[in-house]
Amino acid sequence: MQAETAKDMLAHFNDPQAVAQYKEGPLRFVPAFAELHRMTAILLGERAPADATVLVLGAGGGMEMKALAEAHPGWRFEGVDPAREMLKLAERTLGPLAARATLREGYIEDASEGPFDAAACLLTLHFLDRETRVRTAAEIRRRLAPGAPFVAAHSSFPQDAATRPQWLSRYAAYAVASGADPKMAETARAGIAAHLNLLSPEEDEAVLREAGFTDVTPFYTAFTWRGWVAYA
Repeated sequence: MQAETAKDMLAHFNDPQAVAQYKEGPLRFVPAFAELHRMTAILLGERAPADATVLVLGAGGGMEMKALAEAHPGWRFEGVDPAREMLKLAERTLGPLAARATLREGYIEDASEGPFDAAACLLTLHFLDRETRVRTAAEIRRRLAPGAPFVAAHSSFPQDAATRPQWLSRYAAYAVASGADPKMAETARAGIAAHLNLLSPEEDEAVLREAGFTDVTPFYTAFTWRGWVAYA
């Protein structure tokens, strides 16, 4: 992602008005959003112990941390996000569960060294260019205990010139069918087309392997969204 685009994106997620409406977005733009959280809890729970410490990168909003905390009452969390306003929303979303979470403003380099028992990065890596994705994923892996699970899910779909526009149109159409304002959906589609450095699912899997993860396995496919589980 270009520097100006990254700066604009961070400003958006630090805008209190935008943050106040944030929770509506994933529910309308991401198919099976709640189910994605449940699957993540299951996949991480296969290897993480009952008293696990879990790293969540892109934790602003707090919805995935809340779902994981409710599914695994003994887990504790470190949530990292560069947007202060989104972290405030995460704290509000967690409510009493916030006592089990440490929230850090910053990027992966600002996370604790670990080792963590598991990690998740949902709806985040698509904001990064390929080189930054590899570095970020490698820093996540470095902070994980050997064999620990990692779940990543984000926008990922075929990027060839012939089919990319159709997938972007499907992305907007799903949002409208889910109740999003058509103008907002079109603005989101146009913004993604112009500014995000999206990768194909095959390229995204390659990123995780280059970062040092093994047994990279897709588990979630929903229109323009993909999810993988992999191991440190």
